Amino acid sequence: MNSPCRNVFVLGLDEANLPTLSAVPGARDLRFHRLLTIEELQHGEVSVPDLLDRACRTLDGFDGTVDAIVGYWDFPVSTLVALLGERYGTRAPSLESVVKCEHKYWSRLVQREVVTEHPRFGRVDLDAADPRPPDGVRFPLWVKPALAYSSELAFGAGDMDEFRTAVDAVKKGIHRVGRPFEYILDRLDLPSEMAGVGAQVCLAEESLSGVQVAVEGYVHDGEVTVYGVLDSINYPDSTSFLRHQYPSALPEPVQQRLRDVSARVMRRIGFSEATFSIEFFHDPATDEIAILEINPRHSQSHAELFQFVDGVPNHHCMVALALGEDPALPHREGPYALAAKWYYRWFTDGVVHAVPTPDEIARIEESIPGVRVDVVPDDAQRLSDVDQQDSYSYEVAHVFTGGDSERELREKYDRCVAALRLAFERTNDPTS
Repeated sequence: MNSPCRNVFVLGLDEANLPTLSAVPGARDLRFHRLLTIEELQHGEVSVPDLLDRACRTLDGFDGTVDAIVGYWDFPVSTLVALLGERYGTRAPSLESVVKCEHKYWSRLVQREVVTEHPRFGRVDLDAADPRPPDGVRFPLWVKPALAYSSELAFGAGDMDEFRTAVDAVKKGIHRVGRPFEYILDRLDLPSEMAGVGAQVCLAEESLSGVQVAVEGYVHDGEVTVYGVLDSINYPDSTSFLRHQYPSALPEPVQQRLRDVSARVMRRIGFSEATFSIEFFHDPATDEIAILEINPRHSQSHAELFQFVDGVPNHHCMVALALGEDPALPHREGPYALAAKWYYRWFTDGVVHAVPTPDEIARIEESIPGVRVDVVPDDAQRLSDVDQQDSYSYEVAHVFTGGDSERELREKYDRCVAALRLAFERTNDPTS
């Protein structure tokens, strides 16, 4: 007798992630439904009450069971998962634990209660006539809002002139995510150290050095499990990612420390029944590690990497937890020893031409085994008009490669970039 299909509602379900969602164990007995679009969730200044209302109308009008509500994007998706889980009785982390991860200032306050592995930090007074770094925070440093999409409005500063320029840019753009997040903070009983802080707060943090690394895991029945450690490698002389590579090349003792710190912090936050990802820096010269940021969701960017190496995309953990099933991933059961997600970037503004069609991309993927390609901009689109770019570059394509050596990963990436044959018409960069 066939078991009935269960309905999984995915906030911001996109075409790029549908293949990997459909590859999770037991997917034949699941039906994935889009709940709101990426455009609704992340374009412009969002309204959380409006998004909640739209989501509830969809769920209330659905002729079937609502078995799970999940998401793999940052705010407002992560907070909507918690809010809707409370309303519809689906498994989800508490709203407070999600906010303790996403609000960078509150997260730092919680981190310093249980670990020392974090940079010196403090708040920046955006209303000051002559804003200055917080006491004890030294250059070089990063200026960033407490809430942002990806690396939007995150600026490095090596001196006071750069600091003032960064603060001015944050001040002009902080409202886009900060204002809607105030609605979320108003729903919580905040501790005294968060009284009056709000969502439109700016941080300065001392710059971290070394190798950037991502830790992915989940909390289930109070137990913290780290299922993967990945290296994040930048373009030379840049803060922009060139690739994420799995598994990490860091020594096992360092990886164990990363797991230990992750477990202490997530237990303190009170996070449970969901996936998380934590970004760290490891300095090989001093052997020190430090937390960069905590995300209350796994990284959809890494789904193909886990599928290439372990045989199952990391979406499995998210879906299984939401359905009350075993979230454990298989280990090294995939076809490749290594995998990478490459970021093909353009470092000046321009208009993209000759974007390949889906059929042309499919032919590239068929001709190079162990490859998947997503082109980011549309044909004839100006790169600075593409949403969610970092402050220093423009993502043109994402190339996923699996192989048995770093050399093979690189060779496949180079072949893909050449085969894409993207053309660019340079324009004046408005950010320069």
